[in-house]
Amino acid sequence: MRIPTATYRIQFTPQFGFDNARAIAAYLADLGISDLYASPIFKARSGSTHGYDIVDATQLNPELGTNESFDALVSEIQSLGMGWLQDIVPNHMAYTSENDYLMDVLEHGPDSTYTDYFDLSWNAPFGDRQERVLAPLLGDFYGASLENGHIQLQYEQNGLTVNYYSLKLPLRLESYTKFITSNLGKLTRTLGRNHPDFIKLLGILYILKSVPSEVAGKQRQDQIAFIKGLIWELYTTNDAIREFIDENLQTFNGEAGNSDSFNLLDDLLNDQFYRLAFWKVGAEEMNYRRFFTVNELISVKVEELRVFNNTHSLIQKLVEEGKFTGLRIDHIDGLYNPIQYLERLREKTGDVYITVEKILEITEDLPEDWAIEGTSGYDFLNYVNGVFCLTKNQSQFDKIYHNFIGSRVDYASVVKEKKHLILEKNLAGDIDNLALLLKNISSKYRYGNDFTLNGLKRAIAEVLTLFPIYRTYITPDGIGDSDRATIQKVINQAKEQAPLLQHELTFIEKLMLLEFDNSLTQTERDQWIYFVLRMQQYSGPLMAKGVEDTTLYVYNRLLSLNEVGGNPGHFGISVTDFHSFNQKHQATWPHTMNTTATHDTKRGEDVRARLNVLSEIPDEWEQQVNTWSTMNQGNRSDRHGFAMPDRNDEYFLYQTLVGAFPFAEHEHESFVERVKDYIIKAIREAKVHTAWLRPDSEYEKACTSFIEKVLDPAISGEFLEAFRPFQQRIADYGIFNSLSQTLLKMTAPGVPDLYQGTELWELSLVDPDNRRPVDFEQRRTYLNTIREQVKTDILGLIQELLNDKTDGRIKLFLTAQLLQARTNYVSLFQDGDYLPLEVQGTYANHIIAFARREGNQTAIAIAPRFLTSLIQPEDDPLGESVWQDTHLQLPPGTWKNVLTQQPLQTTGTLSIASALNHFPVALLISSAE
Repeated sequence: MRIPTATYRIQFTPQFGFDNARAIAAYLADLGISDLYASPIFKARSGSTHGYDIVDATQLNPELGTNESFDALVSEIQSLGMGWLQDIVPNHMAYTSENDYLMDVLEHGPDSTYTDYFDLSWNAPFGDRQERVLAPLLGDFYGASLENGHIQLQYEQNGLTVNYYSLKLPLRLESYTKFITSNLGKLTRTLGRNHPDFIKLLGILYILKSVPSEVAGKQRQDQIAFIKGLIWELYTTNDAIREFIDENLQTFNGEAGNSDSFNLLDDLLNDQFYRLAFWKVGAEEMNYRRFFTVNELISVKVEELRVFNNTHSLIQKLVEEGKFTGLRIDHIDGLYNPIQYLERLREKTGDVYITVEKILEITEDLPEDWAIEGTSGYDFLNYVNGVFCLTKNQSQFDKIYHNFIGSRVDYASVVKEKKHLILEKNLAGDIDNLALLLKNISSKYRYGNDFTLNGLKRAIAEVLTLFPIYRTYITPDGIGDSDRATIQKVINQAKEQAPLLQHELTFIEKLMLLEFDNSLTQTERDQWIYFVLRMQQYSGPLMAKGVEDTTLYVYNRLLSLNEVGGNPGHFGISVTDFHSFNQKHQATWPHTMNTTATHDTKRGEDVRARLNVLSEIPDEWEQQVNTWSTMNQGNRSDRHGFAMPDRNDEYFLYQTLVGAFPFAEHEHESFVERVKDYIIKAIREAKVHTAWLRPDSEYEKACTSFIEKVLDPAISGEFLEAFRPFQQRIADYGIFNSLSQTLLKMTAPGVPDLYQGTELWELSLVDPDNRRPVDFEQRRTYLNTIREQVKTDILGLIQELLNDKTDGRIKLFLTAQLLQARTNYVSLFQDGDYLPLEVQGTYANHIIAFARREGNQTAIAIAPRFLTSLIQPEDDPLGESVWQDTHLQLPPGTWKNVLTQQPLQTTGTLSIASALNHFPVALLISSAE
């Protein structure tokens, strides 16, 4: 197995394709990257900027380049000795006209070859629901869309389609009969009954009526294609038939303002295997499984072996050819049976490096029986971020936050409230489906005979909202001890909070623990298991939408802690816990990924590094934020005595400005627009005053207007004069947090992962802001210059970088030096023991230090933190005047600081001052015992 030394995540888009990546491959290799880490590169919806809306996993995305350009990129990567880690998406595909598999299902219904591809309620093994597949893709109510002429019938070579803007859905075969027979008498009079083409058309009508009962499957589809070809031939060769079909189209498409004129089209649409609907309907009536709550992403039944084999055929081929050397699995928790999926994937791809996107709560462990190398790194992100938050100031931040917003807020209560909100507003239809499944099971038993659908739905909701983790991993083979404990704890809590649902909850517990009655038939056991595995698929989406995409935009005590996989209820992480986490990783998942920024993170890694500085200075932060709010009183809007933005959103905004304000003056104008776009997304995600399902344009306009005003020197000069010095001071300290964070990521157990562009300062906000183009030419130029200066005058270079930290070259220098060290000492950092080091002296709490040791090689990482009480913003945390008697106990020996290339001698102790004499962090390496 090829274990990456370091990965670099590239977001492929139509504007940044295979040729663009080939142009930067040499730069990445020079930087010290061992493996390109690619966003999904399979055929996706046209114009996709992220690649997760796949329409065909068996093809490369043509918008990224040709197969030849892909091969050229692979050749370039391989010539540089690099590997390729590929993000794959087994859980879902795009609900779009470009998805041929799905269009086949919508056209042919149960006779489709691909019926088992998608997670539809009417192909569930124990379901009896046969209603039409929901297509909640309209921007307005169905009736309004129809009568405004936005839904139109169209005819072309591939047949009749229903068009709604770019959406194009096929018509089922029976609809052709209805369409052609409409007004057929006029064509009879025009051509005459004996005209050969008219006779041919009648013959087509006869075949149309016969096909459904005579043939099925692939044979049926072939015959339909033949019929469509005959109709198209008549349409293109006979003017009278062309005119007849065109007139029918005009008749079916109705006349705006004449409601009755749309009856024919309405009747035709009611005949389809799908039901066009307003997109908001998807929140409450849902008969297919989605990715979270995204209507446009329909889930795939990858648990079906045929589906698995097809959707992974290209992946297997590229692994076997050595083009993919690693795989990252997107949203593992969305799968019906993740354990089975991983076993199949490992069998298909062999000994290839595999990690999974998995959110782990602080006390949760990754299942050790998974045949993978670890996660994509959110767990590390939150530990390394939390260690820069000064935990002792938690109560002061509680007070500041509560005083500012005018109410007390408890994180756990907010989580439960928002989960309930998501269940009621966004996942109601999905919970209905689970409740129906449970009702069908319970009705077969005397102890469940009296359960009502509503009672079961409320019981399911209680269980899901109390789930403390993303999901359990119960399989038909049984349940593990950890999952058993989780379920029992959740059920007990649910019984306390919903005492009227005792019996329903006891029944759910019995099912979830697989406590089968002896009298159950095998079919009944299978039905229990089906419900349990289905139930497990919904705790993850609820956690994602209730916590990540709602609570984290509502609970704003300290935004640096509001991150994917994080728990802002915990105010930081102790050094002891950070060391324990790393020791566990080294013992169980030594090759897991360590990241600090991804395409999914809520804010850039250096935004978080800045905001953590606030945790050190609660008194000053409170004074500043209250002063700003007073100054900006006149910039708020008023609606019936209610200020807009409200106090909570205002508090959120001030932290955002402190964390993301650009270093460069020329970025100010674009920053204003970026923050305006961001605030709209943030307040809609919060779902308090506005939401995606119910936008409040007045509130949204008030928020964007507030941003424009407070960032306009002509309007808010006084505020900006107060804000900028404080913000710049936080940014200065944030630089040192960022450097320390970079050191820890590169030297802790695991594979360090860099998100595109983060080798310089990363001050992005949530997507799509973090997918902006990266200036690789600037980075290449910087790196080349740094490499040359390292050879000739490294200390002079370091001093230059320290004098001009805002351009980011200091972070690039550190990144390059650390990656060089990882390359030079691969085994030490991949396999070496992790040894926490006790720091002693006056400022021991301001240093994080650990050793990596293998054989007679040892590396020591030294990272400062909490510098606001040690230095002024314009100073650097270097030398004895700062660190005084702070030191490590080390045996005598000779060390080399691989960042500065300077030697160090130890005689029983190592002073932090000597280790941090030239650069703000240190990595010392010795070959002595």
